[in-house]
Amino acid sequence: MTEPAPPHRQPEENPRHGRLRARPAPPVVQGATGLARFTAPDGEPLALAYAPAEGDGPYRLVLLLHGAGGSARQGLDLLLPLADAHRLLLLAPQATASSWDLIVEGFGPDVGRIDELLDTIFGAYPVDGVVVGGFSDGASYALSLGLTNGDLFDAVLAFSPGFAAPLVTHGRPRAFVSHGTDDRVLPVDMCSRRLVPRLHSLGYAVEYAEFTGGHEVPAEIRQRAVEWLTG
Repeated sequence: MTEPAPPHRQPEENPRHGRLRARPAPPVVQGATGLARFTAPDGEPLALAYAPAEGDGPYRLVLLLHGAGGSARQGLDLLLPLADAHRLLLLAPQATASSWDLIVEGFGPDVGRIDELLDTIFGAYPVDGVVVGGFSDGASYALSLGLTNGDLFDAVLAFSPGFAAPLVTHGRPRAFVSHGTDDRVLPVDMCSRRLVPRLHSLGYAVEYAEFTGGHEVPAEIRQRAVEWLTG
């Protein structure tokens, strides 16, 4: 008798398709408040995190992704000034290359790194709601990863994105997108003014904010994004 073939994994379960397996769960240790650094055994920087000290109950976790050639610190700084007031638990990974894997050669090593970091955070802090956000290439990656994993992320914050390129999609996360009208790095006409209508046509709820300025995230846009997120 022929043995039955083993069950095949669905392609969206594969990190090469951008799928994350980590999910919130009751913490098994108590995470420290304030700023925390994550490093590999060889000293390579992996991520920065920030947990507000004040307040009770679970945090809203925001995964923050830096732009091309940037750092975890730049990712963290996107929302660090607003974290305490809104009880946001921030996690800012460092990309494994000069930019995120999808932009470089396709989903892969950064998905694995982010999955491990999320597992660590979920094991140390109570979390109710998970968001992904970023700036520039980090915004494009946040949208791509967020639409791929809408069963994990309930919202996406995309500051000056270039594109969204999920290979598979799950769920319907809502999105906040901002862009400067004078952006010369990722021109708004070629990027968000095309991207946002496309997302709308696919059934995603998108809050879009244009501002007079270049390739940046003004303080008032950060404030507006967090108020939208927590409102």
